[in-house]
Amino acid sequence: MSHTALIPSHRKPRRNASKTALRAGVAGGVLSTIAVAGAAGPAQAAEPVTQTIEMPTITAGLSTTVAASAEATQQVALDLETQAHEEAAATTAAKAAKKAKAEAVRKAEAKKKAEAKAKAEAQAKAEAAERASRSAARTTLSASTGSGSSSSGSSSSATTSYSSTATGSAASVVAFAQAQVGDAYVSGGTGPNSWDCSGLVQAAFRTVGVDLPRVSQSQSTAGTQVSLSNLQPGDILYWGGAGSAYHVGIYVGGGQFVGAQNSSTGVVQKSLDYDPPSGAVRVL
Repeated sequence: MSHTALIPSHRKPRRNASKTALRAGVAGGVLSTIAVAGAAGPAQAAEPVTQTIEMPTITAGLSTTVAASAEATQQVALDLETQAHEEAAATTAAKAAKKAKAEAVRKAEAKKKAEAKAKAEAQAKAEAAERASRSAARTTLSASTGSGSSSSGSSSSATTSYSSTATGSAASVVAFAQAQVGDAYVSGGTGPNSWDCSGLVQAAFRTVGVDLPRVSQSQSTAGTQVSLSNLQPGDILYWGGAGSAYHVGIYVGGGQFVGAQNSSTGVVQKSLDYDPPSGAVRVL
């Protein structure tokens, strides 16, 4: 065995190569930076600070202003909201008013139509009642005329041959009426060969230039009312009320008249005794 074998070694262990290289790199970099900064130092020296910027101080006045501005902004927002509500309410009210007006107009038109319809129906009923009344009156007149004819044949023959003593216009009216005796009775007839009662009277007076109304109701008030005890040839006789007469004829004198009686007898000349008239008017 060697005499140096048991002597320990005093050499330090070798450092790791990678760590050594890293340390060398870091040191080199630091030195390079220092060198560059030193070389550029005089040219890029920082300017000295000459003033400082102070932050605004929140005072009591500024706080009041901010609060007032916030309150004004809130009030504007509130006003805008109130205005929006008012406009919406106005729009709703306008729509409701328009709808109510349309409904009122519709109801008024419906009421007007209903009233017009009721009036027309009432008028139609009145006209129908008047026609029925006139028809019944004519039936009664026809029955009494037939009875008079059967019970007094000789009297009828005598009245037909009576010659009136009328003069002037009245004589012309009487003559025309007597000339139509024997013609047919037709409702609404105005001649020359068929007549109704008022059509015959109107035509007779037209021969002397007097234009009478067409219907018996109007003819019964066309002149001056006269008493049946003071009749003159040419007076208009009527049956029924003045203004509502259902039959008319012409007084020809001698207590007799000529009239278009009914479809059974036609135009006849009769005595006043068997069917006394209700009244008389004088036109001539």
